[in-house]
Amino acid sequence: MKPEHLPLLNSVSAPAVHPDGTRAVVSVVRPDFDADSYVGQLWSVPRDPEKLPRRVTRGFRDTAPAFSPDGRVLAFLRAAPDGKPQLHVVEAAGGEPQALTDRKMGVTSFGWSPDSTRIVFGSREPEEGRYGSLDGVGSGAEDARLITDYKYRMNGVGYTRDKPLQLFMLDVPELGGEPWVKPVGRAAKRSEGGKGKSDGGSEGAAESGEDSGGFPKARQLTTSATDHTCPTFSSDGSAVYFVAALHEDADQDLVSGIYRVAADGGTPALVPAPNLGAQTVSDVRESADGRWLFFTSQDLGGTRQDFVAKNTVLHVMPAAGGDTVALSDAENMDVGAPGATIGLRGNDSALVLNNAQGTVELLEFSATGNHALLVHGDRVVAGAGDGAGTVFISYSDAATAGDVGVLEDGQLRLLSDFSAALRTEAGIIEPQELSFPAPDGYPVHGWLVLPPGKGPHPVLLNIHGGPFSQYTTAFFDEAQVYAAAGYAVLMCNPRGSAGYGQAHGRSIKERMGTVDMQDVLAFLDGGLEKFSSSLDAGALGIMGGSYGGYLTAWTISQDHRFQAAIVERGFLDPVSFTGSSDIGWFFGGEYVGSAAEQVAAQSPMATVAAVRTPTLVIHSEDDLRCPVEQGQRYFTALKQQGVDSAFLVFPGEDHELSRSGTPHHRRQRFEQILAWWAKYLPTDNNRAATV
Repeated sequence: MKPEHLPLLNSVSAPAVHPDGTRAVVSVVRPDFDADSYVGQLWSVPRDPEKLPRRVTRGFRDTAPAFSPDGRVLAFLRAAPDGKPQLHVVEAAGGEPQALTDRKMGVTSFGWSPDSTRIVFGSREPEEGRYGSLDGVGSGAEDARLITDYKYRMNGVGYTRDKPLQLFMLDVPELGGEPWVKPVGRAAKRSEGGKGKSDGGSEGAAESGEDSGGFPKARQLTTSATDHTCPTFSSDGSAVYFVAALHEDADQDLVSGIYRVAADGGTPALVPAPNLGAQTVSDVRESADGRWLFFTSQDLGGTRQDFVAKNTVLHVMPAAGGDTVALSDAENMDVGAPGATIGLRGNDSALVLNNAQGTVELLEFSATGNHALLVHGDRVVAGAGDGAGTVFISYSDAATAGDVGVLEDGQLRLLSDFSAALRTEAGIIEPQELSFPAPDGYPVHGWLVLPPGKGPHPVLLNIHGGPFSQYTTAFFDEAQVYAAAGYAVLMCNPRGSAGYGQAHGRSIKERMGTVDMQDVLAFLDGGLEKFSSSLDAGALGIMGGSYGGYLTAWTISQDHRFQAAIVERGFLDPVSFTGSSDIGWFFGGEYVGSAAEQVAAQSPMATVAAVRTPTLVIHSEDDLRCPVEQGQRYFTALKQQGVDSAFLVFPGEDHELSRSGTPHHRRQRFEQILAWWAKYLPTDNNRAATV
C-alpha cells in the first residue's frame, strides 16, 4: 500500500439489521482526495447468497443507519460537504430521504421508540451568541469565557460548557405525506412569529427554537450544562435512558451515571446502583422484555478517578430497581472495544464486544448470567446486530479494512467484499504473529509485517497509543505503507496494553517507561534474532504516537541503537500536560503519580538531554489531548542540544490526525514520514524523498 491508496480504505459501520433478519444496512465511508473529506453512502447487504450488496443512498456522507422497530423506515445521519450530520429518514423499501433536522451543530446520535413513531437524538446546543448562533458575531468577536471547571474542553470538540450535548425528541412524520412548501409573499408574512428557545436552566423539557422550514418540532428533554449521551428508549416507550454526570461535585471526578427521563418531558432521575462503587458508565440499554437494564462501566475506585487500565464490565440490574450483577469477568474481559455499544438479542440478552489479545470478539450474555462466544479468532468485530434471531456483524481482519458477515450454525459467512480493490490495487501483506519473552520471562505478543523481497530489511519498531489500547491482527494502514516501502514492521502489545487482563494493563501505573520499555525492546530483540537473515539489526528506526510517542521519546533517551526516531502527538512532559491537556487534570497523576521526583523519573522531557537519535516530531495545532506545546518544547530542546531534528505541524487537525484527519493531511503525513526514513534508513523503494 502507498499513501495514494488511502481512498481504497472502506470503513464499514455496525450493521443495522432489518427486523425480519433478511438484510443489514451499513455505512461504507472512505477518504476522498478530490473532496478532501470522507464520503460514503449506505449499502444494503442481503443474507441471501444469491443477492449482492447494493448502494441504497447517494448522499455525500451517509452514516449511522438504524431501522425502525416495525421495519418500515430507515433512519440515518447525512452530512453535506462542509456541513453537519443531520437526521434523515427514508422508507425501508426505497425512496427519497427526508431531512428531519437542521441543527446548527448537527446530530451526534439517535434512537427509535419501540412503536416506531418517535426518535430521540443528541445535538450540541450553543449558548446564544456563540458558534454562529448570532448573525454578525464570528468566533473572534464572541464574549470572553470565564472558566471555573476542570472539564471545559475536549479533543475534537473544543469548548464544551458553552455547547453541551443535549437530548431532543421528535415525532417522525408520515413519509407518504404532502411535502412541505416554503411560504412566500402574503403567506410568508402571516407565518412570521417568535420561536421558543431553551434558557439553559435546570433539567426538564423545553422547545428548541432551531427547527424551522418544514422540519418537525423537536422538544428538548435535557438542559443541564453538561453532555448527555447514549440516549435510548425504555422497552415500553414511556421513558428515555441516558448517561451523564449530574451529581454534585461532578467536576472533581470521573463518575457518570444512568438517568431516566419521561419521554414527554420532566426532570431526569438517577437510576441508582446501590451495591456498586464509583463508576464511569459508557452505555445503557433496557432488555426487550422490559425486565432488565444492561449497562457497561468501569470501576473508579475510592479516589473516583482511578481509570488506569480498568476493564469495561457488562452489568445487569432489574429495570424496576435493585442490585446490579456483573456479567463479564472484570479481570480478564474488557467489553469496551472502541466504538462498541450494547446490542440486544431476544427478550433478555445483550451483545457486547470484547478486547482479547489482539482481537475483538463478539459475546452474548443473558440477564441470568449465561454467556456464549459467538465470534472469535483473528479478526476485529466492529459491530453486531440481531434480527429475527439472525446475527450480522461488521469486522476487519488481515485481508479487509471492513466487511459484513452473518452467523450461520455457529460459523461466519462473508456477505460483502468492500476491500477487493484494496487487495488488487494496493496489495496487502499478511502479518506474522509472534511472541517473545521479556527479560523477566513475561511473554510479549505482537506481529511482524515483512516486506516482499530478499532481506535484510531495515526495521521499524512501532509503538501504539493509549497506553490501554492494543495492536490487533486486523488490517493496519500504517504497517502496510511502511512495509510496501521496504521496511520490516515490528509491533507488539507491551505491559500497559488492553486485551490481556487488568493486571497486564495496570503494570505501568506510576511505573511508565519501565516494564513497557523492556517489553518493546525484548520484542525487537526477539524478532532480530529469529529473523536474522530478513531483518537488519544495524538499520533500526523507532516510532509511535500519543503514548507511543511517549515511549519512543523515553526509549531514545536510554537506548542509542536507533538510526532515527519519530515522536508523534506525544505525552512528553507530565508537568505542563496537567494544565494544557483536556484530560491533564487527572491523567498524569493517575499514570505517573504526583510527587515531583516520581514524575521526573518517568518524564521524557526530564531526560531529553540524553537523546542523540535524529528525531522527527509530528504534532497537530488543534490537538487538545496532547497539546502542541508538548511537541514544540521537545523539538526545541532537541535543537538546542544539537540533535538533528525537525518539527512537522498540521493546521486544523487534532489528536486523531492519523485516523480521521483530512485525506490530504493523512497522505502528506505518510509522505513526510517516508521522507524521514529515506534520509536515515533508505531502501530500494524509498530513496528519493527528502525533508
